[in-house]
Amino acid sequence: MEKIRDQWSSKLGFIMASAGAAIGIGAIWKFPYVAGQFGGGAFLLLFVIFTLFIGLPMLISEFIIGRSTSKEAVAAYDSLAPKSPWRITGRLGVVGCFLLLSFYSVVGGWITIYTLLGLTGNIISDDANYGQIFEQIIGQPFTVLIGVFVFILMNVIVLNFGIKKGIERANNILMPLLFIFFIILVIRAVTLEGASEGLSFFFSFNFEDFSAEGVLYALGQSFFSLAVGFSCMVTYSSYLSKKESLPTSAATVSAMNIVVSILAGMAIFPVVYAFSLEPTEGPGLLFIVLPNVFSQMAFGSIFLTLFLLLFLFATLTSSFSQFEIIISALEKEGKRSRTKIVWIIGLLTFIACIPSSLSYGVLADVSIFGKSIFDATDYLVSNILLPIGCLLIAVFISFRMDQAIVKKEFQMGNQLSLKWFELWKFLMRYIIPIIIIIVFICSL
Repeated sequence: MEKIRDQWSSKLGFIMASAGAAIGIGAIWKFPYVAGQFGGGAFLLLFVIFTLFIGLPMLISEFIIGRSTSKEAVAAYDSLAPKSPWRITGRLGVVGCFLLLSFYSVVGGWITIYTLLGLTGNIISDDANYGQIFEQIIGQPFTVLIGVFVFILMNVIVLNFGIKKGIERANNILMPLLFIFFIILVIRAVTLEGASEGLSFFFSFNFEDFSAEGVLYALGQSFFSLAVGFSCMVTYSSYLSKKESLPTSAATVSAMNIVVSILAGMAIFPVVYAFSLEPTEGPGLLFIVLPNVFSQMAFGSIFLTLFLLLFLFATLTSSFSQFEIIISALEKEGKRSRTKIVWIIGLLTFIACIPSSLSYGVLADVSIFGKSIFDATDYLVSNILLPIGCLLIAVFISFRMDQAIVKKEFQMGNQLSLKWFELWKFLMRYIIPIIIIIVFICSL
């Protein structure tokens, strides 16, 4: 007897899970330092515009593909375009997510290690050299692999319980905590002396410091921050009831992503300016700059630990979706044991993480086209596979998929006028593919 396919218990559960998939390292870690490099408020303004007119339509597209078939990514494309080359789109998502996890889990491991150190009070000290501490941590093979193992184990434990009892329940706990921690940190940040300068930088539209490169970064940030491109949202939406409005759900997820990005800026820029640091500190912001800053604040150890927990929660909720597309594809609609698949994928992911984990230690001298193993894998996934996946999805839903089904799914569960559907269709058919190609060429 075939097992009944799991579903989200409510629209809220689906939105929390989808928002959790979108709100990851990109929204909380990357957004502030990239905004700092490209004009603060000017970058924020373009990011919001691009999210609404590019990221949101792409998110709706993945929702339509998944919900229309009620199948995970691989089976969804097989169902909509049987025995055609379009089947590669779902398979690209599975391979892309596996490669993504091979270095994303390494960062998750770093954050796990820092969170454990923060909880035990072993980060902040009077004479600490935080840059040296970070280099020592990522350069020690055993330490890094333990962090990666614990991070993957947390994913495996949650994913083993399935959609409703695992992913949905975890997101319903972690996402509210993420927002609560963010609000606490923002309140503390904006009450620091000199914080107003940081807020002014973040919310002032100073285009003098902006550039064409900044436009591309804002475009890429908005486009890739909603977890679109690898069909993760195709898989998530396949568990959604036919009663729900896809455009409304997508708009809610996009809005939450924008809010989190704004909160990240409000939490970080006041702190950076209060302690006379440059807003262009770069990727070292989380592991080097913030510990140094919080060490100079009252109750700094507590606030740093809250920040690290926030990052850990966001990293976990995002990785759930990356794992789920692989697991659901192999589970074959409940025909295979989910428990066995979850543990096997967890083990294979850990093995795949080893090269990237060691690329700042014993494999530091190994280079691929002038990049470390970690950076080369990141480049392959972010700059090549992800744009290709986005382009395939945009072309597929615009020209290959039955437009009657597309229209029906778009309008189901809502009272939106036909004009909104035509606008979305125009963007997906004529605007977004061109923009994806431009971003792809420029990223190369």
